[in-house]
Amino acid sequence: MSATLTSDHRNNLLERFQRYVKIDTRSDEASDSSPSTEKQKDLSRLLADELKKLGCNDASMDEWGYVFGTVPSNLPDGHPSQGKVPTIGLLAHVDTYFGTSGKDVKPQIIENYDGSDIHISADQVLEVSANPNLSLCKGHTLIHTDGTTLLGADDKAGIAEIMTLIAWLRDNPDFLHGPIRIGFTTDEEIGHGTKNFDVKAFGADYAYTLDGSDLGEIEDETFCADTATVTITGHDVHPGYAKDKMVNAVRVAAAIIDSIDEDRLPETTEGREPYLHPYLVSSSNVSKAEFKVLVRAFTEEELKKREDHLDDVVGQVGDCFPNAKIEVKLEESYRNMGYKIKDDPKVLDYAIEGIKRAGVEPKRQAIRGGTDGARLSFMGLLTPNIWAGGQNFHSVNEWVSLEWMVQAVEATLEILGVWVEKS
Repeated sequence: MSATLTSDHRNNLLERFQRYVKIDTRSDEASDSSPSTEKQKDLSRLLADELKKLGCNDASMDEWGYVFGTVPSNLPDGHPSQGKVPTIGLLAHVDTYFGTSGKDVKPQIIENYDGSDIHISADQVLEVSANPNLSLCKGHTLIHTDGTTLLGADDKAGIAEIMTLIAWLRDNPDFLHGPIRIGFTTDEEIGHGTKNFDVKAFGADYAYTLDGSDLGEIEDETFCADTATVTITGHDVHPGYAKDKMVNAVRVAAAIIDSIDEDRLPETTEGREPYLHPYLVSSSNVSKAEFKVLVRAFTEEELKKREDHLDDVVGQVGDCFPNAKIEVKLEESYRNMGYKIKDDPKVLDYAIEGIKRAGVEPKRQAIRGGTDGARLSFMGLLTPNIWAGGQNFHSVNEWVSLEWMVQAVEATLEILGVWVEKS
């Protein structure tokens, strides 16, 4: 049986997505709580209730805001794969990026997009020349922001797709599948999506996140990621009497940031090129300054080179400010999940086969970023990433194609079918 969404399921997918993005689930990198914002649980509670209505009787939200539920296998007695199909997890995250407002999201719908530039507000235009994927979406239904907030397709598109998949399975009992575990996580955007994730309790053998972008994407690699916190202690005196006495921590911080290789910043790199990204400057003054730097590379060797470069810069600037105290603290974030997936590649191979069966050309690639799947893969749950359709993530210019979302659902269903066939 082929996995094809009806117009009703397509409309329900759109309706779900619009409802979910209107719930503010912005995470907070400065928070020490888990989840970092209680409002993430507003969507988690809703999803737990909706899962129960769709037949996932064990669905619930835990204290961390995670939602887990089960779609039982429907393989009949005597089926050759009965009892042999691994439990497959489907995952998405409820939170949205902390750096852009996700409050009062007003999704704008374009039916039968004509392929031209999109005027999302009086002074903001989505130009096709700057957004070449728009040219691939002529005739589609597009959803974009009103230019004041992000849209939240990262990752509420993935959530809506998973919920629609479950509804489709309920309505198509002849489509055979093994046991499926559903998981919705919190705080993925601040790197804490798996902080309290119990892999054993989740109970999946393999999993997929629906958290990618372009049609056909299947991602089995992420960055290796660390975060460096640079703290400078200076010495403050009255500026009128500061000669040979003041040590300005703000100037030291600025000198370090300005000395990072310009050709190894996010805005100057692409593909598999590594980078250093100074992205957060804390409240600073002459006495003390602190900022954070993301360190990203696809191999641990390149990651170490980037960290060595930061150390070199700190040393050189320190020579210019000998009375300043500079400390660099490194914290590991995640590692390239490709290191783990290569040891058991069928989780990738079956996904590629399922995508092909859905009539989509697979695009295997590495993510210039990370997903919950990176950490989960190192926790014993191999978890490649499948596209969800969103574009311009983290931006007030974020948009998504409904057709690409539909195809993500259909491809994921086909992947479930491949697992039955191959088991």
